[in-house]
Amino acid sequence: MEPTVHTMNNLFEQLGLPSSSEAVEAFIASHAPLASAVKLPEAPFWTSAQAAFLEAEILEDADWAEIIDQLDARLRG
Repeated sequence: MEPTVHTMNNLFEQLGLPSSSEAVEAFIASHAPLASAVKLPEAPFWTSAQAAFLEAEILEDADWAEIIDQLDARLRG
């Protein structure tokens, strides 16, 4: 069975955020750059549920981990 491939739009939908490409870009622009000392799930702009989801998916190296890593990189850059 092949792993599920998620998009950035899917991730934002999963997080309960506006998920259009424009909304994703606006979110990233308004929250970047994220300080290197701050882990993505600990960023102040997440709700506790969003932070818990991000942390769990990263720790479990789950299907969402790759796209979460991409979001992390975009927020730092």
